[in-house]
Amino acid sequence: MAAEHDTATPQPGANAGAFDYSDLTAVYVNCTLKRSPETSNTEGLITRSRAVMEAAGTRTSLIRAVDHDIATGVWPDMTEHGWETDQWPVLYSQIMAADILVLCGPIWLGDNSSVMKQVIERLYACSSILNERGQYAYYGRVGGALITGNEDGVKHCAMNVLYSLQHLGYTVPPQADAGWIGEAGPGPSYLDPGSGGPENDFTNRNTTFMSWNLMHLAALLKRSGGVPAHGNQRSEWDAGCRFDFPNPEHR
Repeated sequence: MAAEHDTATPQPGANAGAFDYSDLTAVYVNCTLKRSPETSNTEGLITRSRAVMEAAGTRTSLIRAVDHDIATGVWPDMTEHGWETDQWPVLYSQIMAADILVLCGPIWLGDNSSVMKQVIERLYACSSILNERGQYAYYGRVGGALITGNEDGVKHCAMNVLYSLQHLGYTVPPQADAGWIGEAGPGPSYLDPGSGGPENDFTNRNTTFMSWNLMHLAALLKRSGGVPAHGNQRSEWDAGCRFDFPNPEHR
């Protein structure tokens, strides 16, 4: 899905051309509660981040999770466990095709949305899958978070997302989150006229830093062959190898 950049979107600095990240791909998962074509304030902030990445050559795509029939459960394909439909396997293949995953969503009751929680649960359901080197399949990819809302909770939500991603095997770079909150209470949302969201320097700075740090680390990992496969291979552990632990039984 192509990015839609408005004229207020900050443009890359003069030195941005020194970095060619055309070998990278990024997928943004918008965990808004609003189905398309309803306006998503979270998508407004996503658009800013995508603009930074695409200017550096990274190809980006966007998934609005609520538009898809994602089953609830803890298995990779819930149609094998009684559900009639489950579009998660298709979305999972899109996520696994990307070097960068950014989970994005609104704040509700000071916490992540129910859709965000469901997406993280389904990512977790696939966490036992291994790559060709016997590591967990998410190894070698990087993750970040974008949060919007008009109540407290940006840092709490981002902590939950980033912890979840690293626990699954994603690598999290420095300052891998950004967010915007308006005045606490039923005030304007990010894209509402007069909200100040798109012009907020703090949010724009953090969104820019996050986008570049995700690309920098993703490129380092991809171009160096990923996370070294020693001491972290589930297949070897299951075969009896204990790496640097004393293990006289292992041959």
